Amino acid sequence: MEYDEFITHVQSLTQSDSREEAERATRATLETLKERIAGDDAQQIAAKLPQQLGDCLRGREGDSGNIFNLQEFISRASQKENIEPTTAAIHVRAVFTVLQNAISPEAFAAFHAYLSHDYQELFTISPTGEVPA
Repeated sequence: MEYDEFITHVQSLTQSDSREEAERATRATLETLKERIAGDDAQQIAAKLPQQLGDCLRGREGDSGNIFNLQEFISRASQKENIEPTTAAIHVRAVFTVLQNAISPEAFAAFHAYLSHDYQELFTISPTGEVPA
């Protein structure tokens, strides 16, 4: 998936009128993800994304990652975007949805395995907007 396509999908899912907002949401989410998962796994995901997106995940190779729950993830993303946590939660969900389509199922499964059970609510809506059966 190309950078413009990724951002366009995030913008659509967040129902934002601003491409810049979608770019900020994407950067904030990926940078927070970089803090959460092991650096080598972040690097593997980065390699499957366009350069501009992958750069948000690079720089922590060899690091084991930090364990924090979904609420903390959203709080950190919210601070990076300088927005309310409720809006950040919508942005994080949108970015995760697009990310799921942008990388291979194997890479996504490896990334998903790092997340605790409370993150499951981010994956309740499919990329088409339908709730899985």
